[in-house]
Amino acid sequence: MPDPVQSLIFCLSQTTARQTNQIGQEIMTQQDKLAAIRDTAARVLKIEADAVMALAAHLPADFDGAVGAMLATKGRVILSGIGKSGHIARKISSTLASTGTPSAFVHPAEASHGDLGMITPEDLVILISNSGETAELGDIVAHVARFSIPMIGISGREDSTLMRAAQYRLTLPAAPEACVIGMAPTTSTTLTLALGDALAVCVMEQRGFRPDQFRTFHPGGKLGAQLSKVAQLMHEGAALPLVQVTTPMPETLLVMTEKSFGIVGVLDGEGRLDGVISDGDLRRNMARLMSCTAGDVATKSPRVTAPDALAAEALAVMSAHKITALFALDTDKRPIGLLHLHDCLRAGLA
Repeated sequence: MPDPVQSLIFCLSQTTARQTNQIGQEIMTQQDKLAAIRDTAARVLKIEADAVMALAAHLPADFDGAVGAMLATKGRVILSGIGKSGHIARKISSTLASTGTPSAFVHPAEASHGDLGMITPEDLVILISNSGETAELGDIVAHVARFSIPMIGISGREDSTLMRAAQYRLTLPAAPEACVIGMAPTTSTTLTLALGDALAVCVMEQRGFRPDQFRTFHPGGKLGAQLSKVAQLMHEGAALPLVQVTTPMPETLLVMTEKSFGIVGVLDGEGRLDGVISDGDLRRNMARLMSCTAGDVATKSPRVTAPDALAAEALAVMSAHKITALFALDTDKRPIGLLHLHDCLRAGLA
């Protein structure tokens, strides 16, 4: 008869082997799934990247004319599209508006019910349809033709109804959609968005659009903070901690305490900044401090900034030199403001 103990050991070993094999198969299956996901993502990105590169190598013939028409527009650049094209149109419109070109999105369905009044003869219209046969754009096309409003068409079909009606035809290069069924708008929307960005940046550069103008349209958030000028954040007037080079240190300490910046500016006889006194200067001169004047204790040739400098640049100077405040000087080297590290933090610069 078989030994019961040996039989039990054999059964347990077989069970353990099956479980180990099952776990191994599950791990391999999970790894295969992850590999398949990454392969799909890489394939999609490569398809779309190749399409964008093809567009860059062969810009539509009317691209230059479209940029010129946008620059010549006295009113707004109106964009419209339906579905995915509508979402792309909204983004392009937003980019234009934030870079110095007044722009608005008009929904084609709303246009047919009164919003055509938003499109004036002073405007330029950009219509987006990958097929070029979007029925919902028909009323806008008719309105544009009726009032001789310049129109740019963006489509994947050169011979489409939309492109035949447009004065400037921006035809997208033939490229497969990135989805597995080849139908969901993927590559085509990426191309349209990239082309819209190209238009916006070309117009922006031709207008000589500057960073300070950019901030006008982006006053909030991190971006607005990064574009803030020192003059917008600095303390001015009576808030400035200033003494003369001849001011005794006991009086200087009172000014430092009252203004609460941990620093005081020391002025020469003509009102120019001769130096600054910080908490570090006080410690270094502790033994003789109360018998000195501000000029005796001050650090000469301090780090300073200009009121029209970017606050982010001033913050970088403070960080690099481990200081907490900078005086802002006018062209005659007279202090007209003080920027403190805390001002930068409150503005969201760090």
